[in-house]
Amino acid sequence: MSHHRIPAPARALTGPRLAWLVALGPLLMALAVIAFLPEGEREASPVDTRPAGADSTLAVELAEQLPEDEGQVAIVLWTAGSGELDESVRGQLTEQGVALLAAAGDEGRGGNPDGPPRGAEGQQSPVVVAEDGTAAFVAVPVTSTSATDNIDRVEELRDRLREDAPDDVEVQVTGPAGIQADIGQVFDGADIRLLATTAAIVALLLIITYRSPVLWLVPLAVVGIADRFAAIVATNVLEVAGVAWDESTVGILSVLVFGAGTDYALLLISRYRDELKTTDSRHEAMARALSRTFEAVLSSATTVVLGLLTLLLSAIPTTRGLGLACAVGVVIAATFALVVLPAALVLFGRWVFWPRVPHVGDAVLVDSRGVWRRVGDAVARRPRTFVAGTVAGLALLAVGTTSIITGLDPADQFLQRPEAIAAAERLGESFPAGTSDPVQVVTRAEPEQVLAAVETVDGVDSARITTNADGIALIDAVPDAAPGSDAAEAVVLDVRDAVAGFDDTHVGGGDAESIDAADHAAQDRLLILPLILLLVLGALVLLLRSLVAPLLLVATVLATYAASMGASWWLFQWVFDFPAMDTGVPLLAFLFLVALGVDYNIFLVTRAREEAREHGTRTGMLRALTATGGVITSAGILLAAVFAVLGVLPLVVLAQLGAIIFVGVLLDTLVVRTVLVPALALTLGETFWWPRKVGPA
Repeated sequence: MSHHRIPAPARALTGPRLAWLVALGPLLMALAVIAFLPEGEREASPVDTRPAGADSTLAVELAEQLPEDEGQVAIVLWTAGSGELDESVRGQLTEQGVALLAAAGDEGRGGNPDGPPRGAEGQQSPVVVAEDGTAAFVAVPVTSTSATDNIDRVEELRDRLREDAPDDVEVQVTGPAGIQADIGQVFDGADIRLLATTAAIVALLLIITYRSPVLWLVPLAVVGIADRFAAIVATNVLEVAGVAWDESTVGILSVLVFGAGTDYALLLISRYRDELKTTDSRHEAMARALSRTFEAVLSSATTVVLGLLTLLLSAIPTTRGLGLACAVGVVIAATFALVVLPAALVLFGRWVFWPRVPHVGDAVLVDSRGVWRRVGDAVARRPRTFVAGTVAGLALLAVGTTSIITGLDPADQFLQRPEAIAAAERLGESFPAGTSDPVQVVTRAEPEQVLAAVETVDGVDSARITTNADGIALIDAVPDAAPGSDAAEAVVLDVRDAVAGFDDTHVGGGDAESIDAADHAAQDRLLILPLILLLVLGALVLLLRSLVAPLLLVATVLATYAASMGASWWLFQWVFDFPAMDTGVPLLAFLFLVALGVDYNIFLVTRAREEAREHGTRTGMLRALTATGGVITSAGILLAAVFAVLGVLPLVVLAQLGAIIFVGVLLDTLVVRTVLVPALALTLGETFWWPRKVGPA
């Protein structure tokens, strides 16, 4: 190993003169930023989570131009505990409905301008009573300045209603404002909960990996500070750049920074431990370890960052924000792993590894006869058999992708059913199924003509003009189909056809947004997925300066993705009882699995190339597997566990994303990277590196 030339920067960073400054300087700067600079502030807009240019998005943008934009609508639902709502109770509900609308500043909206409401003959009332007499509702506008403000206002409304509810009458709040409030509450305190759970899992796995009561504290402290620093820097970058983000962005960023940063730390510390077995000076050992891992970590981090930046091409503003924020996070994670961590570790003596302190003369990992060497020897005896077996297994798991259904109904977005969803379902029992989420037509055309066109659509139970001001009209059309159903989406498409001839007329509402989200998610996948693959392939070609190995490695990453999607879909169907996969999950899962999966490719293959120069491809790959099998497995298990933490939030989309990445990373580290890739290299021999020649001259 002594012939390896150590670059001057590696010596300087880890040398006795500068190490303390390199370690403490960035850490103190980051802690100062964490202490005195808050996260970036965002002004949430209704179009942040909607695809730009979609018809439903244009409907929201046009509705926002109304002179008295009243925000989203909350539907207050009263239901009789038993029997029907009697006349005295109906009178109380009418008084409450009038008071609610007066408090909202608009007594007319939410009423029934077409005549007396059903169940209240002869009485003009904003409260609509069901024909069966068991329920009544009123639509109340909820004005809010942000998602957090909407949560507060809906909760205030719920508290007030429960205090005033007549005896034996249950009151609930649903509608768009209620559903958005319940979604927002999922993230109330989520950052702290995610951070605490993630840090605990990382700490536990580091203790198990290093079997030391001290060593794990150093990488955990460095990565933990990097995580909080990244959250502040990333959100401020988003604020300055004017890019939207949402409540989930910082949580996903935190998981990624912890996962990637700890992976890089595991690789560095594994190499450092080995170098301490051949070198007296810990500064020299760290300089060697850093110089040998720098290229692999830098290459993998660069690939991940470029992959994340492809999300800037997404049609959805918050997806673009997620990509930019996570790219900033990975840059910070890699910088702390390559600069701060080596300097911090070298400040401590060898004792930091206690009780397994490495000494000069101990057997290095690459020469050991551990479990991964035995796996390598087994693969080497029958490499073609292992290629065929693992490919067949992955193909079998991938069969599940053929039956994937995408598109979650509003009622299916939560792991636990919140009040707004339960109320929407109860509303559909006594009123037309689409009452809780009507189709909304926003137009600058003559509203009566547009209304007449909407009323001709089959499946529309009722339609009325709810707002008409400054040349903009809002028409609510109530479908007779339940929100999220195929029939409800068919009504949306028919309404769009019916109003297509009117200028500046757009169709929105929950079902319209679901249709547009699915369409634009498919467009995003067609654009971004091939680009990610090209970036990964290009990075591997530049790193390895060959063609065969990069093509095979990209193929294995694709196989892992397909297998994890198929296996996860079976889990969703048989274990978790999810009816569908969220439309945004396939893209994000592909990005994280491909971009992070290439890390392990790079860790293994760069070491194989290094060993092959002296020992040839066959022995070089076996030595690389022996040296990196343990660290790749530890890194993979840790990364899988960290992404599984997303399941602590009761939102199905994050649980699905976490589950797919959990399955995919475990497949990648336990099967693909440690069996399939070595088997391919052993089968092809020197051809694996073509057109480059890597073996000894």
